[in-house]
Amino acid sequence: MTIEKKGKLILEDGTVFSGHLLSDKRATGEVVFNTSMTGYQESLTDPSYCRQLLTLTYPLVGNYGTAELFMQSGKSFVGGFIIGELCPTGESSNWHDEHSLAEFLRTQEVPCLYDVDTRAVTRHIRAAGTMKGVIVPEDAPQAEIDKLLAVPIRQDVVAEVTTKEVYTLEPLAADGKSAAGIAEAAAAGRGAEHGAAPHVACLDYGVKLNILRSMQAKGCRLTVFPAGATAEEVLAVNPDGIFLSNGPGDPADVPQAVETIKALLGKKPIFGICLGHQLLARALGAETYKLKFGHRGSNQPVKDLRTGRVAISSQNHGFAVNEASLSGLPLEVTHVNVNDGTVEGMHHTELPVYSVQYHPEASPGPDDNLYLFDEFIANMRGE
Repeated sequence: MTIEKKGKLILEDGTVFSGHLLSDKRATGEVVFNTSMTGYQESLTDPSYCRQLLTLTYPLVGNYGTAELFMQSGKSFVGGFIIGELCPTGESSNWHDEHSLAEFLRTQEVPCLYDVDTRAVTRHIRAAGTMKGVIVPEDAPQAEIDKLLAVPIRQDVVAEVTTKEVYTLEPLAADGKSAAGIAEAAAAGRGAEHGAAPHVACLDYGVKLNILRSMQAKGCRLTVFPAGATAEEVLAVNPDGIFLSNGPGDPADVPQAVETIKALLGKKPIFGICLGHQLLARALGAETYKLKFGHRGSNQPVKDLRTGRVAISSQNHGFAVNEASLSGLPLEVTHVNVNDGTVEGMHHTELPVYSVQYHPEASPGPDDNLYLFDEFIANMRGE
């Protein structure tokens, strides 16, 4: 049973939305919204939401429970969860179901405000722009609310979500187990151009597990590095290609990553996703800016300008690449958002370097864009 304790979300402009609290935990952070109809656990464990107050527009949440299978990181990094109807414990139904959403939120110590008109929250943010908010009990004193609202939004969130140590992952066979034969060929020193597993050096800025799984399923061997790794450390493992992951926050807040990418340009094929896309743009001299309310959901249409094809994509970002700043740079826009025309993909005009703003691995969302991993592998094989 959930705790019927009244609570409220207070935005920094003074707007208040009422609901019920799952626990007495307070929360503060940037309030953002996601328009997906499913995938709440994947969103809760996506490191790109680190310290944000995640609001879901779809009103029915928790009806298929939670399961280890859907985890996108080792834990949830969200600052708080704001939803409409929370499915009661014991009433979720799915063959994967292991724990109720309420149990998951308590275990992960995620503050949750439910019974909220989340579509009203979304409409307000769309009109006024993303802003800070706090989750507190209904009877919280004003002094406590003022103190929480005064807490600055943390800037160095990449450092909070990145891996602390270098680790490796072997390719996966069709049955999801390690493809021993491919791994042995790689260990014997035969490179990707000779049919062995492409060796990818992944810079982890807050990578989702399904990105890693997607590359493993494509036959890649991965070495995953912390965000602070140097170009020398990355190149020392002699990778066939370099992957720049998704992650939270403003790309301007991680200048060290930009300098590392600059040093890696021209050394190996490079593929970036989301924050990796923005960092790559900055490394090549382009600018990034904050969107009014961002793109978060699994129903974002993206047009591939090379083919004219439109695919539905999964997205989670609050910043974008300034297209005007690409003028005069060796970069060409390859994908655009059909809704607002923002840059969703680009490639280098001379080097095997490219990136996309969205999530081709989905989780949650469609898998229309898995072909991008095939393009990366083709680049690593020199095709």
